[in-house]
Amino acid sequence: MVKSMKFDNIIGHTDIRKNFINAIESGNFSHAHLITGEDGIGKSFVALEAAMNIIGKEIYREYADIVECRIANNRKSISVDQIRKIIEESNKKAYEGNRKVIILHDSDKMTTQAQNAFLKTIEEPPDGVFILLLCENQEKILDTIKSRCQIHKLKKLSDSEIDEFIYNKYPNILEDEKKAVKAFADGVPGRIVSFIDNDSFKEIREKLINIMMDVNNADIETFLKNEEFLTKYKDMWQEILTCLLSYVRDIIIYKETGMDELIINLDKISYIKKLTEVFSYNKLNSIIDIVNNTKSNLESNVNASMVYHIMLLNMKETKSFS
Repeated sequence: MVKSMKFDNIIGHTDIRKNFINAIESGNFSHAHLITGEDGIGKSFVALEAAMNIIGKEIYREYADIVECRIANNRKSISVDQIRKIIEESNKKAYEGNRKVIILHDSDKMTTQAQNAFLKTIEEPPDGVFILLLCENQEKILDTIKSRCQIHKLKKLSDSEIDEFIYNKYPNILEDEKKAVKAFADGVPGRIVSFIDNDSFKEIREKLINIMMDVNNADIETFLKNEEFLTKYKDMWQEILTCLLSYVRDIIIYKETGMDELIINLDKISYIKKLTEVFSYNKLNSIIDIVNNTKSNLESNVNASMVYHIMLLNMKETKSFS
């Protein structure tokens, strides 16, 4: 069991957390770390737990010596001016002890100029200052910064860890909903919260099943109007594509077995049954390829509106009756 001064109910990432705590207690904790992983995987919790241990606190609340920095409102990137403010903050003395922690969320959103401005501070921070960079895509971090950080990749939670997370947070969840939630989460606990608590995600799920129904029914002009909805939720593209793939998976499974109990999205079973009569296996596999290609393009920061337009156009061209 990891000894934690932060959230006792953190689930998963045991080895990384244990190594952090051991290094902090032995005085061997490096001054700069890059923590990577998917959105919702738990980067913030791991970083905050480490920060609490670094400054020697047991009861969590906001502390002046734990400085969390995020992208400014209405901005798509972290600018050099924002980084200069972070550097200025890192040069201020700690308020309570002799240690301060800077946590930079979405560090892969730093502009190249901002990363270059931050480089010297990451390489040689003031005494007692520890810098934790959190990001989804470390490929967007300059090699000069990565070479000066210890890099930690957070892996997806195991099936038993996901069960524990759901039990702790949603003890009264119905078994059918739990099954759907686990499949959608795919080892990422933050997706469970989105599935259950996020009204936007509920709207997305409803819209996506209707998109699947309209692939063969709607005219091309009407069908392509779905681009506007998808683009509105462009920041939730991972949830959109995961949900879409889960529907395709259910259609394939039901075509093969005809068994309700194997379906993930049981609340959409009537739609799933209808769609098994509409799509051939070849067309379903084509849609999987289309969605995966869409994922690659969005990961590469291709314009979301254009990517979704192409996805919908290609899906429409796959229409077929089995």
